[in-house]
Amino acid sequence: MIPGPFDYHRPDSVADAIKLLAELGDEARPLAGGHSLIPMMKLRLATPDHLVDLAGIGALKGIVRDGDRIVIGAMITQHELLASETIASAVPILRETALLIADPQVRYRGTIGGNVANGDPGNDMPALMLTLGAEYTLEGPSGSRTVAASEFYQGAYFTAIEPGEILTSVSIPVLPAGHGYAYEKLKRKIGDYATAAAAVVLTMAGGKVATCSIGLTNLAETALLADDAAAAVIGTTLDDASLKKAAEAARAIMSPAGDGRGPPEYRKHVGGIMVERALKRAAAVAR
Repeated sequence: MIPGPFDYHRPDSVADAIKLLAELGDEARPLAGGHSLIPMMKLRLATPDHLVDLAGIGALKGIVRDGDRIVIGAMITQHELLASETIASAVPILRETALLIADPQVRYRGTIGGNVANGDPGNDMPALMLTLGAEYTLEGPSGSRTVAASEFYQGAYFTAIEPGEILTSVSIPVLPAGHGYAYEKLKRKIGDYATAAAAVVLTMAGGKVATCSIGLTNLAETALLADDAAAAVIGTTLDDASLKKAAEAARAIMSPAGDGRGPPEYRKHVGGIMVERALKRAAAVAR
């Protein structure tokens, strides 16, 4: 299908973009990579009168290390994440996850800001951001504010972004040397959303898990942080019993919908398997 008519705007600063969104009101939508919004417009599920393209705003580009955090501009593409030496050395799981997003054509256009801001439970980055303890900077008519990823996702396509606000950057703590990480994703084919996926970041001490964080993708209306599953493996050697306990704790918070990827029972089952696989591989990386 063909989208309905709309006016196109391309501001060159965040201030101009915010001003446009404020003036145009509810009939305007910001445009990042467009991989979510444009298909919805083609299906007439979204019919904005105005598109405010953020691609011309240089301030939304860049990857820098600021003390003990990595700050990533919202318009950095998945391809640019893959090419960044800063990301590869400081947050390697981010590169691993970006490689599993769709295909190269999508990664050349898709942005980290669009992926995390859209609130789509099938997107890969939200669960990873929960796992990493990320923070988002939002800018709007009332100024700038910071929202933790753990407080950002409120429902499917429903987030903490207020009308007129733009997500301008993502801030991630630098991970400790020697940490282990893994993002395990089950999908039907290349380019598909996850049937189920799990992100794990952990540290080991004396052969046992010292710290652990686990995030889940496409297993509920929002990305999930599986705190009880992570707690189940703290102090263990990741023996079979502790792995199964973690998987069951993760399944307890899953509420996937049945769809073409399988019924809820199947998706919960494989969700637990993704948690076990990610834990084992993260521990192997840490060792």
